[in-house]
Amino acid sequence: MNRPPARRSGQQAFVLLEDPDRSDDFLVLLVDRVHEDGMTLPGGSAEQDELPHLAARRHLETETGLVLALRTILTIDYVPAAEFPEGVAFVHSGGMITPRQAETVRCHQPPADIRGLHWVPQAKLREVMADDQYRRVEDAWDAWEHGAGLPLLIRGVPVPVG
Repeated sequence: MNRPPARRSGQQAFVLLEDPDRSDDFLVLLVDRVHEDGMTLPGGSAEQDELPHLAARRHLETETGLVLALRTILTIDYVPAAEFPEGVAFVHSGGMITPRQAETVRCHQPPADIRGLHWVPQAKLREVMADDQYRRVEDAWDAWEHGAGLPLLIRGVPVPVG
């Protein structure tokens, strides 16, 4: 029997904050990684047999200090093999956080491979992100605005809250 090819499973979290200077605008949380060009959403690869939402939550907490229930997938991005093995990146909705939660991010000491955490308005995303990451975030933002996310199921059962 042939084994299926190994695939990476990337898990990212889309987290928003109301812009304190403009209540009609939102900021998205981005991570500035030492070894990557452009900022990305918080996240990383899932370990073998790690549930997708728990991998996204683990990376989100490690990188930003936030612990959020991630039950909805906003977008899925297939990444063909090039420099890395073939992969699929899932963007989970972290939703809108409170100013108190934003303070957690401000006070958090991220791992050494992260230069900084930034709240970026939608209008500035293209300037600070690589094209593929920008397109992924724009798609996730559109899904979030239109309530078009997909519930995450594990073996056909919705992921529980928490």
